[in-house]
Amino acid sequence: MDTDTSLAPKDSTALESKGDAESFTKVKSKKTQKRKREQDGADMDTEEPVASKRPQFPPISGDKLKGSDEMRKVPVPAHRYTPLKENWLKIFTPIVENLQLQVRFNLKTRNVEIKTCKETQDIASLTKAADFVKAFVLGFQVEDALALIRLDELFLESFDVTDVKPLKGDHLSRAIGRIAGKGGKTKFTIENVTKTRIVLADTKVHLLGSFQNIKMARTAICNLILGSPPSKVYGNIRVVASRAAERF
Repeated sequence: MDTDTSLAPKDSTALESKGDAESFTKVKSKKTQKRKREQDGADMDTEEPVASKRPQFPPISGDKLKGSDEMRKVPVPAHRYTPLKENWLKIFTPIVENLQLQVRFNLKTRNVEIKTCKETQDIASLTKAADFVKAFVLGFQVEDALALIRLDELFLESFDVTDVKPLKGDHLSRAIGRIAGKGGKTKFTIENVTKTRIVLADTKVHLLGSFQNIKMARTAICNLILGSPPSKVYGNIRVVASRAAERF
């Protein structure tokens, strides 16, 4: 009886170890799995590629490509009514003759409405015309705004002086004065060096130019707002402009 009792725990531990061995599954190492995947990929590469048949679509007509007539509205503030009236012929001519669009000034809603028609060839003409009118409404000269129609790489950007630094009262006035300079000297210098056009309208700053040039002009204006002296800003933008010229 003593021998039976002494053997019982050994048998139970043996059974438990056997059950544990069966319960655990053998996991392959990552190296063998990676090697197997590489072999499978090599086998897949050796197979001949299946030739896909290109779909054939009938040519689409010009009327379907243009779709229905689209219209853009550009609101005109009260202080720009007189300049718009004086320069209407300069604004009207390129939009109608060059872009083949229809344009009118709605006296009730005070909006410049631009619409496509049958003669419109390019779909992007509507966006160019809307940007051109918007640039004039913001305060740019007609000759400068016309560059938006002629060139594709020009953009408009606007921001507020208080977006850079929350200024009030005399501090805000001094920041605007630093951007403009005596007789507009600082603004003209930034425009000439960065090859952009800048409009200061109260606390709003409007920029017209290419993406890289707008970035240089915006950095210079932000430094002036933050209190940097104009001489230091001149030096910085001249260095950046010379580097950009050498790069191109």
